[in-house]
Amino acid sequence: MNIPLSSSDVVLTRHADVLRLTLNRPQAFNSLTNAIARGLGETLELVETDRTIRALVITGEGTAFCAGADLKDIAAGGGELDPALVFRRFLDRTGEVFNRLERCRVPTIAALNGVTIAGGLELALCCDFIIADAAAKVGDGHAKFAQLPAGGGSARLHRRIGVARAKYLLFTAEYLEASTALEWGLVDEVAPAGRLMAVVDALVAKFVRNSSLVIERVKTLVRESQEQPLEVSLRTEIAMSEWHHASVDRNEGLAAFVEKRRPAYVGR
Repeated sequence: MNIPLSSSDVVLTRHADVLRLTLNRPQAFNSLTNAIARGLGETLELVETDRTIRALVITGEGTAFCAGADLKDIAAGGGELDPALVFRRFLDRTGEVFNRLERCRVPTIAALNGVTIAGGLELALCCDFIIADAAAKVGDGHAKFAQLPAGGGSARLHRRIGVARAKYLLFTAEYLEASTALEWGLVDEVAPAGRLMAVVDALVAKFVRNSSLVIERVKTLVRESQEQPLEVSLRTEIAMSEWHHASVDRNEGLAAFVEKRRPAYVGR
């Protein structure tokens, strides 16, 4: 089922309880625009308001996942304004949406169908999991054109693959083959050619059979623990567990275990 958004630059479809957002500018390698940022924001708003949605998959149309920001398109939309101000507004808008994606309540998967560089990599880094097609190439690329990462590349990349490897990608602007990206921990799985969405769907199926409430709360715990001392994270975990004790899903899970049946979770 297609879900209408304000721009055709993104296509949103729903399959049962999973949303799939497809960046739809194949002629421009799905490079980021204000319209794409707006469409992603509308999608995240839908996820927050519709509690029946269980996962969000982001992919691209054509041969690229996303080749970064479309600087020409952004500049053209600024009219007579100072180009630096126009770009700053784009960065603020995109950054706000990326931050919301990182905090999305449901599991999020970036399905890299092809070239993924610069802002495309920064978008993928905001997702919980990154699955790449065997033919995908992944890198930063900013330095090649004397640009700075401004969508989280310098802040998120090293948290995923370590400082030395992050610097390598940021300094050299080289692109990694999918197999190397897997070795580095930049992607979580490489799908055989033509099997990307089948691999993604299999992963999503493992999420949706479990309690959405537990997944949402675990996402919060893991995210907050990344910025906290261990002793604070442990106290937070205990407090969340105590709060969770009276939830419907927890009691249903225990009952299903005792009765040796499949649990029927309701997400609360």
